[in-house]
Order: sequence, then C-alpha cells, then structure tokens
Amino acid sequence: MEVKVVLANEENANIIKNIYPLYLHDLSEVYGNVPNEYGIYEDEPIKTLDEQYDVQNVWFQKPNQLFPFIVMVDGKPAGFNLVSTGEFGPKGMDYYVYEFFLLRPYRGKDIASIAAKQIFDKFSGEWGLYVAPSGTNPRAEKFWRKTISDYTKGNFEEKHGSTSDGYKLIFTFNNTSK
Repeated sequence: MEVKVVLANEENANIIKNIYPLYLHDLSEVYGNVPNEYGIYEDEPIKTLDEQYDVQNVWFQKPNQLFPFIVMVDGKPAGFNLVSTGEFGPKGMDYYVYEFFLLRPYRGKDIASIAAKQIFDKFSGEWGLYVAPSGTNPRAEKFWRKTISDYTKGNFEEKHGSTSDGYKLIFTFNNTSK
C-alpha cells in the first residue's frame, strides 16, 4: 500500500472540498453538532455545499501560508490535512495542524500516522495541534499521542489549556533537529 501526501491546488481542490462534509459529519459525533436548517454542518446560514466550498477557497489562495494536503493511498484520495502558518496559526507555532481527516475505509491501517509523519517532514520548526477536550475524542488523543511520540522519540509537550477555539488538549513539538 502506497501512502503519499500531495499539496493540493485550485485544480484538485475539489477533492478536499468533496471530503470535507464527511469530516464535519464525523466531528458531529465528538462535539454534538447538528446540521443547520439547510442540512449543512456549519453554524452560518450556508445553504448549499457550493457555498461551503467557497468558504474553503482561502486554503488554495494563500501559498506559503496555508498548505492543503490530500492524503492519497494507491493513487486514490483517502483524506486530507490542512496545515497553517503565520497569521493563520496560533502564536508561537510555526506550523499548525488545522484539520486532519482520514476516510473510514482507510482507518486502523497506520495510514494516518504515515501521512502525518510525511507532512511533519516537509517543514522544520515548532509544530502544534489541538484535540477536543480530554475524554471527548479519545481516539484522536490516542492517535496523536502515539504518532507524535513515535515521530519525536518522546520529545513533545502535551498539556490542557485555553485556546482561541476553547479549552483543548494541546500537543507541541519541534522537529528542527530531525
């Protein structure tokens, strides 16, 4: 099985946009979100998936600041990872895992871990990511704890704290010396 991460562009942006509603549906299990009155998983009054796609366009318009990656398995899309930098990420982090998602048929096969590590290898610096508050998403907590620990050989920080997105479990590490 070949796992590759590919930087998306405006030509293949539709792949992430097509998968994104499935990601939001999965998150509803964690956060208890329900679709808006139009059946879209958004707080805003977005009526169609086309409108939701427009909101995501910023990911394909800010090169060198926003990095939308498609996770490919044997040449087929299996998920995505959105990485932000600078003004689009939390203060003190060079790179921030904004969103990470793998379609269900590809889970439990080490694909997510392989893809995450490939993306970490693309950029050196201070990395961070947030996970829902302790206990609400134990699968994500376990995944990130193991993946980051394996990647850094245990050299990472894990703490609970307030973020611009509420109280979260925060993982940080620096891969400059890798």
